[in-house]
Amino acid sequence: MPPGLHRRDMLGGAIGLAAWGLTGGRADAGGQGEVKDAMAKHIVMIHGANEGGWCFDKFKTVFEGLGWTCHAPDLVGHGTRAENADKTLVGVGMADYLAELEALLELLPPKPVLLGHSMGGVLAQQLAAQGLAGALVLVAPAPRSGILPQTNSEKSLDRELMGLGQFWKTVINPNFDLACIYTLNRVPVAEQRAVFDKFGPESGLAFFQLFFWMFDQEQATAVDTAAVKCPVLCIAGADDALIPVVTVEATAASYPQAAFWKLDGHGHMLVLEPGADEIARRIAGWLPG
Repeated sequence: MPPGLHRRDMLGGAIGLAAWGLTGGRADAGGQGEVKDAMAKHIVMIHGANEGGWCFDKFKTVFEGLGWTCHAPDLVGHGTRAENADKTLVGVGMADYLAELEALLELLPPKPVLLGHSMGGVLAQQLAAQGLAGALVLVAPAPRSGILPQTNSEKSLDRELMGLGQFWKTVINPNFDLACIYTLNRVPVAEQRAVFDKFGPESGLAFFQLFFWMFDQEQATAVDTAAVKCPVLCIAGADDALIPVVTVEATAASYPQAAFWKLDGHGHMLVLEPGADEIARRIAGWLPG
């Protein structure tokens, strides 16, 4: 690594180059009418742990049909960037993911809508706290720093992680049986394997920072909630066994301006479950402007 070039700079540069291709090289945000029109119709969808931009395919179809420009980047080690993820994700943390997204937003018109799912919901809040969001949509958001486990199922999962030893020094691979219980329980049984096969490894450090934030000296999942001034929508699946309704309510409670939806019949992967298109249309109808 060249002197003075840090890991976060490299990661941010990598996604920046990818984003340049997505936006057609348009980084101009000079305030012309054409740019202002684009500002209101850009949405950045940020995936969760073990996922990739692919999880938003149904949402993208709806939003693009309504005239939105959609960006669903793959964070390092995820989706189309998952090759050798068992090595590239070692030591990667939430700050690295955040740096990649900051680089992407520099190439887009100011203040797009930010839509984050699960882990992506924490990253979306951190970006919004920097004043980078025109609106914030949090879909089954993972708990940020300061939100303790609310249910026995969450506490049980935390104990399972603790049983893995120094998991923050490695990567964590998804488990099909557990996924069927916690994340795919509202995906039709006939489709569960196909969805699961798209999952990939996740950074153990990122999991540590998310679920054991009280021991994280970097406080990598902290959010200055008072700095979030844009409209906020929090969405919980009534049958989400990973991020239950009460935990999403704890996220929403810090935002006096937040709308809160509890969606019956939906679980953690409501972005791709049956009915995802209706959810996307409802979100589009809620968005200001």
